[in-house]
Amino acid sequence: MSIPPVQFNNTVIRDGHQSLAATRMTTAQIIPALEMLDSLGFGCIETWGGATIDAGLRFLNEFPFDRLDAIRKRTKSDHMMLLRGQNIVQYAHFPDDVVEAFITKSAEHGMNIFRIFDALNDYRNIATAVNAARKAGAHAQGVLCYTTSPVHSIEKFIQMGVGIEEMGCDSICIKDMAGLIPPWVAYDLIKGLKRKVKIPIVLHTHDTAGMGAPTYLAGTEAGVDAIDTSILPFANGTAQPDTARMLAMLENHPRKPDYNLDTLAALQGYFTTVYQELAEFT
Repeated sequence: MSIPPVQFNNTVIRDGHQSLAATRMTTAQIIPALEMLDSLGFGCIETWGGATIDAGLRFLNEFPFDRLDAIRKRTKSDHMMLLRGQNIVQYAHFPDDVVEAFITKSAEHGMNIFRIFDALNDYRNIATAVNAARKAGAHAQGVLCYTTSPVHSIEKFIQMGVGIEEMGCDSICIKDMAGLIPPWVAYDLIKGLKRKVKIPIVLHTHDTAGMGAPTYLAGTEAGVDAIDTSILPFANGTAQPDTARMLAMLENHPRKPDYNLDTLAALQGYFTTVYQELAEFT
C-alpha cells in the first residue's frame, strides 16, 4: 500500500522568528510574504500563539487579534496556533471559562487548528482547551512533549499518545521543543504510535543539536503524516529545519511532497531582508 507524501507545515511567521529573532517580526513585516506562503499549499501555516501574543503586546505595540485578522484576510490556508493548555498564552493557570472564551474568540477570528500542550504532559491541563476547540468547530491537536529521563521511555510516550486520542483530539503532535529526539527514537516512536492510534501524527523538532533534518527523514520513513519546517534565514539552528533543505533531503523519496522551489527562493530572499532588519535580536 502506497503512503501519501508527507505534509510540511510552515512555522516561519511564528516559531521561526520566535526561535531566532526573539519573536520580534511585526505584522507589517509578515504581510508581504503571505501571498507566497499561501500559494505553496502547506498543510497549515503556524501564525499565532506561543510568545507572539506576549511579544506583540509587550514590545511591538500590536493587538494580537489585529494580526490574526490581517493574516486571515490574506490567506486561505489552515491556520495553526500554539496554546499552553490552562495557561492559554500566558505563564500562569486560568479558570476554565477564560480558556473557553479565549478559544471561542480565536476561532471566530479564523484560527482553525489549536496545538494544545502541557509542558509536563499532564493531560488534565489540556482537556478544557481540547473540548473548547472541538466545540468551536476547530481542529484540536493534542501534544506529546518529548523529553529524556529514566521514566520517559518509548512505551510511555506511546501510552500518552493513546490517551490523547481517547480524550477526543483530532491529531497528535510529537513536540520536541529542545531538539533532543534522535532519528532512531523518532522512527520507533512513530511506528509504535501508528500501531496504536488512528488519528494523524505530526512531528515537530528544532535543529538545536543538529539532528532535526535526519529526525524528520526517519519520521517520514516511519509514516508520520506531517512535519514542521521553516524558511531561511528563520530556519535551522534553534528553529525548525529549512523547507528547501528538507525537500533536498527527500529527493527521489516516494513520500517527497511538491512545493515550488522558485517561490521558496523568493520567500528566502524576502525573509533575509526581514532578518537584517531584526539584526539586534538575532
